[in-house]
Amino acid sequence: MTLPFTESQLAELAAAIKEWGRELGFQQLGVARIDLGEHEAHLLDWLAAGFHGTMTYMARHGTRRARPAELVPGTVRVISARMDYWPPQSAEPWRVLRDPERAYLSRYALGRDYHKVMRRRLQRLVERIIAAVGPLGYRVFSDSAPVLEKALAQRAGLGWIGKHSNLLDRRAGSWFFLGEIYLDIPLPADAPATGHCGRCAACLDVCPTRAIVAPYRVDARRCISYHTIELQGSIPLEFRRAMGNRIYGCDDCQLVCPWNRFARPAAEPDFRVRHGLDAPDLIALFGWEEPDFLRHTEGSAIRRIGHERWLRNLAVALGNAPPSARAVDALQARAAHPSAVVAEHVAWALDEQAEKRDRRARGDPVQTPVLDGAGAADRRLSPPR
Repeated sequence: MTLPFTESQLAELAAAIKEWGRELGFQQLGVARIDLGEHEAHLLDWLAAGFHGTMTYMARHGTRRARPAELVPGTVRVISARMDYWPPQSAEPWRVLRDPERAYLSRYALGRDYHKVMRRRLQRLVERIIAAVGPLGYRVFSDSAPVLEKALAQRAGLGWIGKHSNLLDRRAGSWFFLGEIYLDIPLPADAPATGHCGRCAACLDVCPTRAIVAPYRVDARRCISYHTIELQGSIPLEFRRAMGNRIYGCDDCQLVCPWNRFARPAAEPDFRVRHGLDAPDLIALFGWEEPDFLRHTEGSAIRRIGHERWLRNLAVALGNAPPSARAVDALQARAAHPSAVVAEHVAWALDEQAEKRDRRARGDPVQTPVLDGAGAADRRLSPPR
């Protein structure tokens, strides 16, 4: 093929790109037009409400996030790609969430860092395209730039944005990563996906902190994923008990989604569980010194939070754990930690342990807030197996 392309050549190229993508391990690819006016309005309204919290980068790039041609001049189409990530042969998530002596980490983070996996695979796809058509203008992204990736995926026909704000597909659920290729070739665009949430409100009901304040509207300032990953400094007191044993992210809204009954385990070896982090012991993780943390999170997205936030999150989980001498001993060993943030959360956790120990001594019931009682999950809605 040589420039300029005929319509039939563009259609042939689009079909070939999708086939090459599947050969490279993507489960689905689509082509999106770059007009995102409706999504831009939603973004600006969300920012105006302050729902991004301390994530100032969400507002820093202004409208470029919703205008691909402003971010990468010359862009006329975006290829959106999906890669499933549910880790095969991993511990059943509700079993881990119900065990307050174990730590729950979001399933997306159990394997190799998806940013690297996706970008490398997308770059290989671009190389296939260049080999077929010659030099072109492009850029590759995977959660690595101001890109409205879910909006573009919806425009490319890969799914719709659900009430929990994740992308959903009727055949694949939501356990997948997204990546994009901004392109200066006017490939034929796919039809946008339509929504299929209907009257379902399972994700709103199950959210431990009520972060989904309305359908399709998430207040990050209430979200456990935000508090355990994005937020630096102290986690607000009002959300600590609701965190339960979730130390890195939260999957509850996806775990209860009926469409995830159709999801499949990942075929990509890089997304298999590493270092037994699908159901680890809380106290063992809290004992990691920084070199241990760096060694066990090498090549993982978890490393981005650093050792200080790792200990902060684990301290909260230990405060939420059943009263035990082991938990108290582990916390006391970190009571004088040089980080004021860690020390403050350890002190809170020790107070929680003491309060529960006193209740037990009085014969009062001792509750561990692992699952939110008001929105307890329907165990029939299982993740892929």
